[in-house]
Amino acid sequence: MWANLLENPRKENQMARNLDLTALRAFATVAATGGVTRSAVLLHLTQSAVSMQIKRLEEALDTRLLDRAGRGVRLTPEGEKVLAYARRMLSLNDELLDRMRDAVPEGEIRLGVPHDIVPRCIPAVLRAFAAEYPRVRITLISSVTTTLHEMFAEGGCDVILTTEAAPGPGGEELVRLPMIWVGAEEGIAWTQRPLRLAFETACVFRSRAQAALDAADISWEVAITAESSRAIDASVSADLACHVVIDGFDTPEMLPVPHGGNLPEIGEVGISLYSAPAPLDPARARLTEIIGDVYGTLRPSHRKPVLTAVSASH
Repeated sequence: MWANLLENPRKENQMARNLDLTALRAFATVAATGGVTRSAVLLHLTQSAVSMQIKRLEEALDTRLLDRAGRGVRLTPEGEKVLAYARRMLSLNDELLDRMRDAVPEGEIRLGVPHDIVPRCIPAVLRAFAAEYPRVRITLISSVTTTLHEMFAEGGCDVILTTEAAPGPGGEELVRLPMIWVGAEEGIAWTQRPLRLAFETACVFRSRAQAALDAADISWEVAITAESSRAIDASVSADLACHVVIDGFDTPEMLPVPHGGNLPEIGEVGISLYSAPAPLDPARARLTEIIGDVYGTLRPSHRKPVLTAVSASH
C-alpha cells in the first residue's frame, strides 16, 4: 500500500486525511477477539455495525485488512501493520480522555509568611494542602510583614499572611493574640537597664515594644539589629537581649520572660490573610481555607509571668 502511494501520489488525495477512531477501535477489537460476533458484544454494537466500521476503515486506507478464516477472521499483512498503529492511536486517545476526566490540578502558589509564625502552623498547612493537591507546588517565601505587603502589591506573592495591628484593604483577620517578651532560658537580659532589645530591621513589633517601654518609663536600647530572624534568635538565646513575639510562637531558643509584671504589656496583634484578586482557582481557594482553619484555631496561652527573686537592675 505504502509503495503504491509513492508511485501514485494522486492516490493519496483519494484517501481520508483523518482516520475514524471508532473504526480503528472496531478493527482492533476484531483483531483481538478473532471474530465480529464477540467484538460486537464488547463494543455494544450490532454485528453489521462492526462489519460496517471495518469496511469504512478499509476504504479509507484503500487496502484489505481482514480475511475470512472459517468462522473467524485473520489479519492480512497490511492489517498487521495497521493494527500496530491503531493500538498506539487508541492508547493515546484513551490516555488523554482519562487525564482530562480525572484532571489533577497542577501549578504553583507563592505563599508569603512572616518568619516568626512559620514553624508552629505552616507545616500543618502544607501537609493538609499536599494531601488534596499533590501536583500544586507551594513556594514558601518567608520575610517580614512590610516586605510581604510590597511583594503582594507587585504580584510577587499569590497569598500572604501578615502580623499587624489591623488588616488593610482586602485583608481578613484570622485571629488576634497578645505579644509577649521573650529571652534566653534562665536569662537575665530582661533585668538589665537600659533594657537591651533585639529586632529585625523592619520588624513591625519594634515600635510597639518601644512605645510600651516609654509609657512604663523603662529605659531601653536597641542592642541587636539584623536582617535575619536567625541572627535575632541566636542573639536572644545567648542572653544578649530581649525580643517580642506573638503569644504561642516562642521557641526553645526564645522563651517567655518570667518578668512578674516588671515589663509592660505590649498589646495584641492580628494575623491577617490576603489573597490575590480573581481569578481565584480552586487550589488557591482551598489553601486559604486551610490557612484560616489552622491559624483561626489559635488561642492565647494565658501564661502569666512567674515572679522571680531577680529584680530589675537600674
